[in-house]
Amino acid sequence: MKIAVHSFNGVTSDASDWNQIAEFAREAEALGADSIWTSEAWGTDAITPLAYLAASTTKIRLGTGIVQVGSRTPGNLVMTSLTLQSMSGGRFILGLGTSGPQVIEGWHGVTFGNPILRTKELLEIIKMGVAGEKLLYKGNHYQLPLEGGEGKAIRTSAKTWEVPVYVASLGPTNLEMTGEKADGWIGGCFIPETGNVFLDKIKKGVLRSGRNIEDIDILIPVSLDFTDEVEETAKKHARGYGFTFGAMGSVKNNFYKNAYARQGYGEVVDVVQKLWVEGRREEARDMVPNELALKSNLIGTDEMIKERLLLYKNLGVNTLKVSLPGDDISSKTDALGRLMNLVSELG
Repeated sequence: MKIAVHSFNGVTSDASDWNQIAEFAREAEALGADSIWTSEAWGTDAITPLAYLAASTTKIRLGTGIVQVGSRTPGNLVMTSLTLQSMSGGRFILGLGTSGPQVIEGWHGVTFGNPILRTKELLEIIKMGVAGEKLLYKGNHYQLPLEGGEGKAIRTSAKTWEVPVYVASLGPTNLEMTGEKADGWIGGCFIPETGNVFLDKIKKGVLRSGRNIEDIDILIPVSLDFTDEVEETAKKHARGYGFTFGAMGSVKNNFYKNAYARQGYGEVVDVVQKLWVEGRREEARDMVPNELALKSNLIGTDEMIKERLLLYKNLGVNTLKVSLPGDDISSKTDALGRLMNLVSELG
């Protein structure tokens, strides 16, 4: 099992000192982390920081987790991907995700309708472009070149590279598309005990593509907290999900809430969302059960965390993308080193 790390948060970015982030990336690289990931929402973007980190590291892979589908044109992402592969010596991973209507329509001014099909078309065009093929494509969302215009099908003038494309998906149809088209799955809201709710759909898409599930990198984001005060720490994490279920999406479309509902938490996440929408936010946070946080993350003693790691490994998870505890590099790297030791003990 590989360990990836999260660099900073694209919503409330703590990226005020890029030198510190580069230093953290080098420390994570030295400890054996496989990759480091950025994110974006409506703050810091996911792509620009990776150019800086490419120049500051030598081995660690560099991923976007995620670039919002609809925020860039296909041609832009082809150019960006090839440029970052060239700068990093082939270490770039393009992670894509649909985001949600509030951000895509409110921030980017792009219609959110049918995001799964848009993701599929975008992924197919990117694969064509980075391979050096002419961008000749007729889809529902993208037509290259535009019909009736003066454009022509163009192939990149840059050196071509293989670019792994991962998709963050939660819904059944999107999961199947990920299994069929993507090189990796970024699987949030994942509980190992109920993980087959997601993995069965991934496998269905994989079979349709003629590949094996081993051909897909299953990457699961988790938070890490070493502690003897397990219930107290779990409650802190659980309360954080109040915002996820209440505000990360509309009442009609909250993909995170729906993902946990399919894993047996439907009644409680509905109540959490209702309380949040009514303005009863502290009650909403308190309503999230500790069990949900404990099963979704790595929280507890070394032995407890090792048991959780084994669950992920036995399920076929290749990579855990870990949000590390602590407010400084030393705290984060200490936790990462401790985690790497536990992973190595699994064999």
